[in-house]
Amino acid sequence: MSTLPPIPVQPPFGQPTRANDRAEMRDVLEDAIQRAGRKQLRVRVPGDEGLMQRLPGLHFHFKPEVFLQMQGRTEFRFPKETLDLRPGDLCVIPSGLPHGETVYSAPDRPFRNLVAGFYSNTLSLHLAAEVAPQRPDIEVIEFFDLANAQEVEGLAQSVISAHRRQAPARDHVLRGLVIALLGMFESLVSTTTDRLNTDVGKVFHVKWIVREQFSNTNLSVKTIAERLQCSPDYLSHLFHSATGEKLIQYIHRIRIEGARLALESTPLHISEIAFASGFDDAGYFARVFKKHCGESPADFRARFDARRGQGENRPKTIYYDRVDYSPGAPAPGNGEDDGGD
Repeated sequence: MSTLPPIPVQPPFGQPTRANDRAEMRDVLEDAIQRAGRKQLRVRVPGDEGLMQRLPGLHFHFKPEVFLQMQGRTEFRFPKETLDLRPGDLCVIPSGLPHGETVYSAPDRPFRNLVAGFYSNTLSLHLAAEVAPQRPDIEVIEFFDLANAQEVEGLAQSVISAHRRQAPARDHVLRGLVIALLGMFESLVSTTTDRLNTDVGKVFHVKWIVREQFSNTNLSVKTIAERLQCSPDYLSHLFHSATGEKLIQYIHRIRIEGARLALESTPLHISEIAFASGFDDAGYFARVFKKHCGESPADFRARFDARRGQGENRPKTIYYDRVDYSPGAPAPGNGEDDGGD
């Protein structure tokens, strides 16, 4: 039996963006940038307790999410705290942090927010609305292929780090990072080529369902087909004809991309990563991982750790006739007693 929520029939949620939707995104981002420059943008970042835990009523992603509240409010639930996002607030949720959302419309203005998500080399921006009492869902969505995906995601991670840092220039650093991140989003919206939005109808829906639900162990060709109200065979044929990739292989590929990230960035056991990536059998996960990556999860992690260790062992400075591993020392005369009168 499927546990994926049905797609609402009216209005048509999860559709590709149109020109007026992108114009709205651009205006919202530009307004937030201007308010950040005037020190009027409130930035919220929750703590990181409970990372990667599968908890009832909560979900998590392997990459950060960015929420910009437009209208109404969002009540976020985390393992150890709650957070209330008001109109004009910005929230960055760390990678792997379980969270749930309850939304509320204002008496005269319906709930609405702009959300950014990261998926390997892809960024999504979507506008969300209240599709059922206190439940949000995607209204329109845009996917962007990014050559500099790690750079943009790194800005989001830096916002999280700067928000938690207690340093004299913390507010200046945080403000600059937020403006840079939102500026990246605005630039993408302003120059979009609709590359990923050439997918139409059910194929388009399949891609964002998989990207949003890959950690759900119930996600399968069958449950996606049930959600889209068609047969599994028809959906598999449609997806393969449009993309050249079998749907089950696409599901596995998205899950393995998340697992690779977890192997690189967390100390979780491989069985925990398998479960968090949507596999309820660690042995099957290992076989699928090896098929996609050419090595076992354990070997992949060991190779990554070894490569990282080699980077840490590189010399600090390269000279013509020697290498130097020391962090450096002050030059003579820079405030030290050099023996002069």
